[in-house]
Amino acid sequence: MTSGGSFGLSSSDAALEAELRDGMSSVEAALYEAVKSDFPFVAEASRHLVAAGGKRFRPLLVLLAAQYGDPSAPGVVPAAVVVELTHLATLYHDDVMDEAALRRGAVSANARWDNTVAILTGDFLFARASDILADLGPDAVRLQARTFERLVTGQIRETVGPNAGDDPIEHYLSVLADKTGSLIATSGRFGAMLSGADDAVVDIMTRFGERIGLAFQLADDIIDVASDSTELGKATGTDLREGVATLPVLHFRRTAGAAAADRRLLELLDRDLSDDAPHAEALALLRAHPALEAARDDLRRVADDARSVLDPLPDGAVRQALESLCTTVVTRTT
Repeated sequence: MTSGGSFGLSSSDAALEAELRDGMSSVEAALYEAVKSDFPFVAEASRHLVAAGGKRFRPLLVLLAAQYGDPSAPGVVPAAVVVELTHLATLYHDDVMDEAALRRGAVSANARWDNTVAILTGDFLFARASDILADLGPDAVRLQARTFERLVTGQIRETVGPNAGDDPIEHYLSVLADKTGSLIATSGRFGAMLSGADDAVVDIMTRFGERIGLAFQLADDIIDVASDSTELGKATGTDLREGVATLPVLHFRRTAGAAAADRRLLELLDRDLSDDAPHAEALALLRAHPALEAARDDLRRVADDARSVLDPLPDGAVRQALESLCTTVVTRTT
């Protein structure tokens, strides 16, 4: 099945494939409806990242989780729209903080207009998500509020950095669980909860969402270092250029030795890498270092953890599709 797009979601069940395709079409139409505005400029800025595409992984997980209840329940598609709008809003804000020039292969909103427009557009999308959410009931509103709290807390913790004595890798993984895993956990929870699935399934899909969300972010970290393509919709090595210490860099700093290549890479990481020559040299050295494979080992462990969460679910097309995500998240980095 190809409904998962670049995530490699696979299933041999034609009925599930058709249902997911129809569901995603409904989500896409509702997304464009949600970003309409009486003011043309607001509508244009809000459509900017919607039109840029993306994997739509969070809505897809909502629809998959809903298969364990009534997938046609009235709250399922709106919940899928809520999580995608929330995700898109955070991207507008992230690009301002990162001073990013590209997002999903297109010019970022802050580069096309300015930081103020990007921030306010993100706020507009949060408002639209909240409006849709109000129809889903107080439990859904509370879940979204607590998810947003985790998103913001994770961003603050990343900005502040680990406390003295904290393990930098453990700090980084916990930050990603908040920044990325929390919304994907909520996607799984929304789908199961609003479709009327059993409480045990709601819990499983929540825990699976958090783990697979962490795995996908770690995979993006690795691809940003290892890939020669623009698979992420931004230039390869962007995190390195911006001085963001992702998992491969953290593993390198932990294990760096006295070898000349290690000393050189440490020197480069401690300086400005905005120029192409030192950036390319640092990227080549990091690609050749065992730290990259150590990061892949962490990714495999997290993906295996996500797969194990699914063990209590009955075997079938939906579980197979979810398990395929655990496989794809690893293979897309090799």
